Formats: sequence, C-alpha cells, structure tokens
Amino acid sequence: MKISISGIRGTYGKDLTAKHVLDFCSNFSVLIKSGKCVIAKDTRPTGDMILNNVSAVLMQNGIDVYNLGMVPTPVAFREARKYRAGVIVTSSHNPIEWNGLKFILEGKGINEDELGIIQTKQNVNSKKIGKEVFIESDYVSDAAKIIGTVKNNPEVTVDVGGGAAKNTAPALLNKIGCTVKTINDSLKNSTRGPDPTSETLTELIKKTKKIGFAFDLDSDRLVIVSNGKKKSPDITLGLGIVKSMQLGYKKFVLSVDSSIGIEKYIIGHGGQVWRSKVGEANVMEQILANNADAGGEGSSGGFILPKFTMCRDGILTSGLIASMLDQKEFQYAVDAFEKYFQVRTKISIPSISHEKTIIKIKEKLEGKYKLDLLDGVKIDINDNSWALIRKSNTEDVLRLSLESDDTDLLKDKQSEITNLINESYEEIK
Repeated sequence: MKISISGIRGTYGKDLTAKHVLDFCSNFSVLIKSGKCVIAKDTRPTGDMILNNVSAVLMQNGIDVYNLGMVPTPVAFREARKYRAGVIVTSSHNPIEWNGLKFILEGKGINEDELGIIQTKQNVNSKKIGKEVFIESDYVSDAAKIIGTVKNNPEVTVDVGGGAAKNTAPALLNKIGCTVKTINDSLKNSTRGPDPTSETLTELIKKTKKIGFAFDLDSDRLVIVSNGKKKSPDITLGLGIVKSMQLGYKKFVLSVDSSIGIEKYIIGHGGQVWRSKVGEANVMEQILANNADAGGEGSSGGFILPKFTMCRDGILTSGLIASMLDQKEFQYAVDAFEKYFQVRTKISIPSISHEKTIIKIKEKLEGKYKLDLLDGVKIDINDNSWALIRKSNTEDVLRLSLESDDTDLLKDKQSEITNLINESYEEIK
C-alpha cells in the first residue's frame, strides 16, 4: 500500500483492505470540524463496497455524509468546499485492480500534518450517529459560467476511458456549445488503460476530427489529441494557462518538471511564475502561499484553477481548451509549446539508497552546471534545456525528466545523466 498526501492506494483485498479503509476514515473523522463530509467514487469495480464502508464509519463517528455517488474527482473537490470535508474512493490513474482514498479538508487535499493524524489511531467519542444524504452537484453549470459559450459548435471527441468523466465531461462540453461524440463509455469495454498520459490513444486519434479529450479514471488528468496526434500532457497544462491569461489571470505556479515553454509563454505575456515541488498538493501549497491565480503540473496534464477547484481539473480544462478552438492563439500556443521535447523515465534504485544517491549526484555536478535543489537536483543545461533527478515517493526508482528544443542534445543528456545516476548508486552501495 502507498500512503502519501496524494492519497492512500493499493490493490484492494491484498495490501489495501476493508480494515485499512475503516481505520483511515475513522481517524480522518476527528479532523472534520463541520460534522459534514462529501463522499464519492470513480468507476472501479471495488468502488461501491469501499464507498459503503467509508459512509458507515463516518456516520458511526457522528459525521453527516453527503453522497455524490460516481462523479469525477474535481466535482467532489468542488462540493467539498461547501461541506468543508470530503473522501473520494479512487486510485486515479493506477491499474483497475487498485483502489484508494483521497481526503479533502477546506476544499483542498490534506497536508503532511493531517496525513500524520489519519495514520495514527485516534479516539473518537461520538454521541450521535450521522445521517446519509444523496446529493447532486451544480459543477457543470458553474463551470460553464467561467468558460462562456463556444463558437461554431466545434466537434469534439471524448475518450472516457471507462471512467468518471462519462456523464460530466460530455454534459459540460454540450452545454458550452460543442458537438460531442464519446468513446470508451464502459469500463468493461474500454480499449485503453486508465492513464491517458502513458497510452497511445489510437482509437481517439482515429475518431477525432477537430480535437479529442482523454481522461483518466477519476478525471483529474487530461490529454488532448489534435491534428492526428496525441499531444504531450504539458500542452494540456499550457493551453489551460493560455485560456486563464485570456480571462485576466497573471500569476502562476508550475511544478519544477513542467515545460519551460509554458514559463516562457507566461513571462512573454506579462505574467509571473513560481516553481513548486512535483505533485498536486505541492503546487496548491505554493499557489496559496503566493496568492497565485492558477497553476499545475505538466507531467499529468493537470491544470488547477483554485477559484473553481483546488485540484487538477481535467473536466474544466477540456471546456477551457474547447473555447479557444476558433482562435488563432490556439494553434500559435500549441506550436510554441511543441518546440520543446520532454523525456520522462525511471532508473531502478532501491528507496533506501535514494537520498545518498541524490547527494552523490549533486557532488558530481557542482561546478559543472547551475543546480536547483528545490525537488531533487535540477540541472540548468542552457536557456532551453534542463534535466531533473528526483526520488520517487512510491517506487524503488529515481525519476529522470529532461526537456530541450534540441532532440540530439536531449538524447545525449539522457544517456549521460542515466549513466551518472547508475555510477553514483554504485559508489554509495
């Protein structure tokens, strides 16, 4: 089982059990000061039984439960603002046999201190039993107000991937004026896996005329298809930024591994950029700390507009992108972002050796490059090229991300830095 501020995840019935669900939710209930909690799930086969357990333990601890049923994660985050707490049964983009829990307080994901509380046995002394109410969300109409009306009824194709976007994404895109076609509406018959960032999206490419949108199972991730090609997830984030600048926003937080092309676009259009550690929670923390307008992380195609939802919101982002399809700026921005090429890979290193290996790498690089140590070691290669080495919080790997506008340089640096990582590990063993 993997435990982090991003959520608790595992293979249900093996390393994630009903007891884990009951214990974590019981401990979480002590943090719910409003006495109210939204609950929701994605489309995973184990979702119903886990959601029933979540509801039961919260009510046993005196919490009133507001059940959204099957909805995208961004919908649950938005509703959790009203009730001040939420639990989502999801494992996001992980394999189908996985499941997990995401916890929300005051409209945003939990922090490290709150994670520590829900991992520790808490004494709950409730004198009442909570009630359960089934609710619906105004997410679609609220999102449409931000996006506005799309001109010329563009045809868009939605690749649901068998996930929770099934109802919400088509409803929003229809409402703003798109002509919508869907594929992979059923989890059982989906032609692809749960993570659109790693899938080829062959069917979506084949069936898309204007633009296609592919979601993960809980719909916080979004990848687009345009002109017969799958675009990098950084382009999803970049287009979300472009539209938000059109709406008047100027201050942004980007994860340290997001494309330099996005940063250059923001600065070139009079905006301001801060960088955060990788991860949705880290981006949100910096957005709040700097009073920024929006942000996200390129690796997951995750754009965040905190005035609407304090999480990566693939559903809202699809509508924001669709609203630009008739603009010259849409293709201009795509072309600008596509000048940069990204590589994201993994090098197998035991977790116990991550810290020492990173230190050794830093020692070898000092004096050769300008280094940024915000999250691992980021190497400033030149004005248009960088590499980032950081430890994984969930796997026995070091993650290597690179970007450049020069593909030959990118390949050379990938090989060079991969060798450096392996050499450094051998030296500290």
